[in-house]
Amino acid sequence: MLNAILVPVGIISAFGLIFGIGLAIAAKVFEVQEDPRVSLVRAALPGANCGGCGFPGCDALAGSIVEGSAAVDVCPVGGGDTAAVIAKIMGKEAGSAVKKIATVICQGTCETAPNRADYYGEMDCREAMIASGGAKGCRYGCMGYGTCKSVCPFNAISMGEDGLPKVDPDKCTSCGKCVDACPKSVMNLVPITQEIIVKCHNLDKGKIARLSCTTACIGCGACEKACNFDAIKVENNCAKIDYDKCRQCYECVDKCPMNCISGDIEYGKSTAQTGL
Repeated sequence: MLNAILVPVGIISAFGLIFGIGLAIAAKVFEVQEDPRVSLVRAALPGANCGGCGFPGCDALAGSIVEGSAAVDVCPVGGGDTAAVIAKIMGKEAGSAVKKIATVICQGTCETAPNRADYYGEMDCREAMIASGGAKGCRYGCMGYGTCKSVCPFNAISMGEDGLPKVDPDKCTSCGKCVDACPKSVMNLVPITQEIIVKCHNLDKGKIARLSCTTACIGCGACEKACNFDAIKVENNCAKIDYDKCRQCYECVDKCPMNCISGDIEYGKSTAQTGL
């Protein structure tokens, strides 16, 4: 009776031992050696896992940097300091990428862009978009329900009394979550050094655009004619700036009849004169 129990147990144990040895050998043979730099790069990353770099988290980014499919300065949260550390690990130059911050491409406040109707739904821009694009008269402008604020993981966005989002440049990491969440494409990532920005993307023709917002771009082309660097063009009835070409001479700001291009003209003239 005892043998009837011990024999099967022995056989099973023997098979278990054989399979265990086989798995150990297979694990050794097919072992994938991880580049030790991956853990070093991962440790240098801030760990926000925001996805702003275009990869699904810091682990994936670290692997891609070591593989060479991602730049050493691609992390928007870590900025230049993190890029410098990673560049040292990888034996590369960090480069001099300019930090970008989220910017509101709209000046349609409660006063300049009146509502055409009342909205009683959920205070979410994406939900309001379903309801005929929200209450605001300008169909391209910010609806002011704060979706950008709610999705920002860094508390960098607040809602102003004028109904428009306000971005804290010190807190913004350019993760792009507000850009992705905005159904009107009002949030853009703009170089932090860029003072001159067209704060409108209304694509209606001049008269119609002006009826919906008193600070709307009317596509008159005055800015384009004033620019000496071919940096601003009117496309689809709205001015667009090429930030790589813009020298921030403030001529477009001075000539815009609708005041829809941001920038302190007096400051711009003084810096141009002093060469600062």
